Formats: sequence, structure tokens, C-alpha cells
Amino acid sequence: MGKGGMSIDDHGEGKDGEKQNMAAWLVAINTLKIQPFNLPSLGPHDVRVRVKAVGICGSDVHYLKTLRCADFIVKEPMVIGHECAGIIEEVGSQVKSLEPGDRVAIEPGISCWRCDPCKKGRYNLCPDMKFFATPPVHGSLANQIVHPADLCFKLPENVSLEEGAMCEPLSVGVHACRRANIGPETNVLIMGAGPIGLVTLLAARAFGAPRIVIVDVDDHRLSVAKNLGADDIVKVSTNIEDVAEEVIQIHKAMGAGIDVTLDCAGFNKTMSTALSATQAGGKVCLVGMGHSIMTVPLTPAAAREVDVIGIFRYKNTWPLCLEFLRSGKIDVKPLITHRFGFSQKEVEEAFETSARGGNAIKVMFNL
Repeated sequence: MGKGGMSIDDHGEGKDGEKQNMAAWLVAINTLKIQPFNLPSLGPHDVRVRVKAVGICGSDVHYLKTLRCADFIVKEPMVIGHECAGIIEEVGSQVKSLEPGDRVAIEPGISCWRCDPCKKGRYNLCPDMKFFATPPVHGSLANQIVHPADLCFKLPENVSLEEGAMCEPLSVGVHACRRANIGPETNVLIMGAGPIGLVTLLAARAFGAPRIVIVDVDDHRLSVAKNLGADDIVKVSTNIEDVAEEVIQIHKAMGAGIDVTLDCAGFNKTMSTALSATQAGGKVCLVGMGHSIMTVPLTPAAAREVDVIGIFRYKNTWPLCLEFLRSGKIDVKPLITHRFGFSQKEVEEAFETSARGGNAIKVMFNL
């Protein structure tokens, strides 16, 4: 189960008379229920974690609304959630790096370590990845979970559990910046000021990007981006016929050549804009996946030798994320706009708040 947990059990107490472990189960479209969640036995290299903070991701909302996200389909009840941090309660017999009481941020994907991508160090591409809240693997919006110790990273003293949970979305931005080789000589354009666009903005700045312009259709999100340190913002439309005119506005805002564009939305229009705006010899990194199939002006971009790269999740990002947070190079706290407890009513309200958008950026559960 990856490891997360196993099945629903109607008993009120667990072993040794302990209170039954509870989790938020996605049982039908727009239906979440807090129900018992049995944990697997603790393996020698596993830890049992009391979950304290869980963020809601866009994929969680997709599953709630449609029971699917991309090609992943929910076919039976599934525990939701994958952005998490907590406190170690028990360690397996071979675990030396952690002990009960340690606060940890949790990387949610377990790769096989046997396939070619894993052997080559690109474990995020493992075809047998078991990832929290990706069917059929259960997630982490639960009182407790069991997980491999090597995917649990001890939090620095000055980093909160909420910030630890934010390492998951921040990892997407960090991985994108690594893939695109962002550095002190890289002027960056970011398409989309949603949660991933905003963490990518923070990551690009931490990697040393000297000038960052961010584009979106929403005034509020653009104002948030400006407050987080974007050098300039450009409001655009959803009309693809406006691309040429908007590229002129973007170039004016940047005031220099665009070396890398990070498309954190992934729509026909955003990718078309990215390809057109990026200078000859630059890079476009597709981060968001708004459209599974896109029609974009690839030939003109190829003629200017604009490289197109993609990312999928992340790899080996938690230590760097935690160092950015510890050192203060990145502050994710302003992104946490709403907080909820772990009751049936609050779980429903939290997901409604996240799905509604508006001024909600990151909705966080405190368990």
C-alpha cells in the first residue's frame, strides 16, 4: 500500500487498546468520509509517523471532483493526501537515522530501486512508483502512517511541521529549476501564479535567478507573486489570439532576453506563449499539465533552437528544500492561507475552500 495503510475496519480500537487510526477516505465523487484505517506491520526499515500537517494539492481536488487525475482512476475507496509532515512514534529494528519524537517531512513516493530509471538515479520515473493518494495507493491524511525511514527527513529546529509539509510542492519548483539549470545568469519567465507557479518563483530566486517575471489571468495571484518577490507581473487573457501582443508586453516587463520559461499551467496558450517569448537558444520547461494533449507552435521554436524539457514530480529534493527553509532563502509561510482541523465537517470545508480557489493558495490541515 506504499506503505500508508490497508483496509477500512469498523472496530473502534486498535491493538493494545489504542484508539483506532482514522483517515479521510475518498469514497465517491465529492464524498469524503473519516473512517478507520488499518496500518501495515512495521518493517525493519520503516517508521510509524503521527501525521501533524497535510496540505491539499490540486490533484487531491481532481480526485474528489472526478475520481481521476490524468490516467490515474480511483476504482475503490482511497485515503487522500500526500503533502505531509509529522512526528516519529516508532522505528523499525534497522532504523538508525531517526528516533521517536523526531519531526520529519515526508517524501510521498516509494520507487522500486530495481528498474533502469531507478538505477540511473531518476527514480521519479520509476514505472512501479507507489505514491501517496495515487490509485491504488492510500494517502496520508490520517492520524498515523507507516513509511520507509529513508523517505522521512528530519526537520531543522527552526522549521515548522507546516513548512515541512510544504516541502512536497516546493520540491516541484526545485526539480524544475534543476532541470532547467536556473542560475545567477538566468532570466526566468513563469507562466501561472497558482501554488506551483508561486513555489517555482521562490525556488528560482533561491537558485539565483536575477530577474523573474510571472504571468497569470488573476489579479490577486499576481499581487501575491509580486509580494513574494517577482520583479514584474503581466496580466494576460485566456484568448490564444492575444499571444503575439502579450509576448510584447512580457518582453517589455523582462527588459532583457528570456533564458528560461517555466510553464506551470500547461495549457495550449501558456505553452504557445512560452515558446514564443523565450529567446533563441533558451529553454522551456513544462511543469504544469493542464492539457494532456497540446497544439503549439513547435516548429518556429525549433528553428530558434529553443529546448523543450519536461518534469515529473521530483527526485532528491527534500534535503535542499529543508536547507532553503532553514537558512531563510525561501519562506513558504505566506503561501499557507487557510488552516483546518481533522473533523468530518472541517475536511469537507477545507476541500471546498481549496476547490473554490479565490484567495486560497495552500489549504493546510493541522491534525
